[in-house]
Amino acid sequence: METPANKLQRPFSMGRQSSMMPERSNDDSAHDGSSASDAALDPAVGLMYMANEGDLDGMEELLDSGIDVNYKDIDGRTALHVAACQSRTDVVDLLLQRGANVDPRDRWGSTPLADAMYYKNHDVVKILEKHGAKPRMAPILVKSDREVPEYEIDPSELDFTNSVCITKGTYSIALWRGIKVAVKTLREEVFTDDDKVKAFLDELTLLQKIRHPNVVQFLGAVTQSTPMTIITEYLPQGDLRAYLKLKGALKPITAVKFALDIARGMNYLHEHRPEAIIHRDLEPSNILRDDSGHLKVADFGVSKLLKVAKTVKEDKPVTSQDTSWRYVAPEIYRNEEYDTKVDVFAFGLILQEMIEGLPPFYPNPENEVPKAYVENKRPPFQASPKLYAYGLKQLIEKCWDEKSSRRPTFRQIIEILEDINYHLAQKRGWKACFPTCTLKGLFKGDRTRPTSKSSRASIR
Repeated sequence: METPANKLQRPFSMGRQSSMMPERSNDDSAHDGSSASDAALDPAVGLMYMANEGDLDGMEELLDSGIDVNYKDIDGRTALHVAACQSRTDVVDLLLQRGANVDPRDRWGSTPLADAMYYKNHDVVKILEKHGAKPRMAPILVKSDREVPEYEIDPSELDFTNSVCITKGTYSIALWRGIKVAVKTLREEVFTDDDKVKAFLDELTLLQKIRHPNVVQFLGAVTQSTPMTIITEYLPQGDLRAYLKLKGALKPITAVKFALDIARGMNYLHEHRPEAIIHRDLEPSNILRDDSGHLKVADFGVSKLLKVAKTVKEDKPVTSQDTSWRYVAPEIYRNEEYDTKVDVFAFGLILQEMIEGLPPFYPNPENEVPKAYVENKRPPFQASPKLYAYGLKQLIEKCWDEKSSRRPTFRQIIEILEDINYHLAQKRGWKACFPTCTLKGLFKGDRTRPTSKSSRASIR
């Protein structure tokens, strides 16, 4: 015979279950044999049943009779857990008004807020957060220790004592195992934004696949607790945007050197197998400088994998919150299908910016710039023509061609840039060896150069 004490410990399992329950069925409404008759066994269990059904009058009566609003069954579940799972906003309000603990944890560590987030009950999430509930669960928690990803970093290893924000607001510096690292954090307030959570997880998936000298190195992530973070190498020299603000227009030899770094990193992404990777947010603040003065492509928050299809299309129009409008290709702005050539378009604008010293169409408002691109307008070439020697201007114009199919690949861009870099380096060498008057005389004559790699190497 079941004793009253046993009845008090009966688990309530009607309707949606704990978001962390390992044996949770894929069917949100699965039952395990519990029924309304179970609720009659004990008034405390009845409170949970009525929360499931949304019976406010019955709940008021039970609470008035002295039933504990924070009663837990054998699984540590409360009526607030049940109401959060079932999206019973009125029940959640009632329980909180009657003194329910806003953040109780069940036997698996799940809270009402975590359950509401899992089942996408956004109105319940807002109520719980208003009453002080804090996210404790990550949306990709695993069921056992064996499933924890190899890249998982214990958050206690990250020391933020002297942390400062770097580049964009979601990045900060931390110490990890004796070295400085860059930490990108998924802020708690966006946990209910499915698009932002998906972008975060997509970026994590991409970073695990990438290994290249001109791409920022992925070190690990925190995914089993909040806040979730992505940890990458820290490059203390900052980003290209800050560098251009400090230096202004760059010498062609420096601009071409930087352009080669970017192109090599982007070529690796585009030729990645089995899926090509479109960065789709290539702009100066997403390009970082290392201690040796080389550049690395960073921030893959809105990147795309090209799997079977050769093009992708957004489910909804891209906004200025997703990417910088100054570098967005017209096909993205028009919400059309696009491919890797959108990165080539952005690259052409960055290359011109390094020569001109100003962002595209500066000082026009950013939201007006993509309209100009759609109308086939491009930033003017205002710098001296000498700075665009050896085909540099022609390369930029090819990169931002209106028709994406006519834009070069990054493999072709690298070949062109190497050729330009050869000419610039050769000219620089002549300046060091000859008087200015002699140099001018030389350039009035033949400026041919070896075309084969072997002959080029012999001259070097």
